[in-house]
Amino acid sequence: MKTIRVIVWNENIHERKDSRVQTHYPQGIHNFLAKVLNDGAEVSCKTATLEDPEDGLSESRLEGTDVLVWWGHLAHARVSDRTVDRVQKRVLEGMGLVVLHSGHYSKVFKRLLGTSCSLAWREAGEKERIWTCEPGHPIAQGLPPYFEIPHEEMYSEPFGIPAPDEKFFVQAAAGTAAMEGSSISGPGTRLSRPTTSQKSR
Repeated sequence: MKTIRVIVWNENIHERKDSRVQTHYPQGIHNFLAKVLNDGAEVSCKTATLEDPEDGLSESRLEGTDVLVWWGHLAHARVSDRTVDRVQKRVLEGMGLVVLHSGHYSKVFKRLLGTSCSLAWREAGEKERIWTCEPGHPIAQGLPPYFEIPHEEMYSEPFGIPAPDEKFFVQAAAGTAAMEGSSISGPGTRLSRPTTSQKSR
């Protein structure tokens, strides 16, 4: 089977400014994720950061990449438009893109989807339940019908993106509004952001 060539891109700022993040990711979030991914026999993962030349994503590096994992939070505006152009070109050519955390506000994500990509959120340390909508999909392989994260931020609709082509997971967080069919503990549940897939057009 063909080895999947992955780059995990990270601003590498959060873990150097926030002691709590540094405690969990002393070598950076990018290196942590790369180590996890490299444990898979079918993946070869490298890393790139904002401080690298050409934001770590030169044309030659992107040409040798099958999947780009993007982690952004504090420095969206510092990513050059030329880098966004290069990433957009490769995505339109077929490279996969996985956008994590606050990367929904990244230049790359907003360019590709052509919308505000805005959403509502709160940080209340609530329990979150994540439901598997497509258990037969490879991305959900081995996952149970649902799993829980005991302490999590909550993201809610509307999420300013085009209608997704596929929906793999739906999240529910403790809150004030009830969600039919959910038994998550707490005063109620709130439908949260789905994990979705968008095909390049």
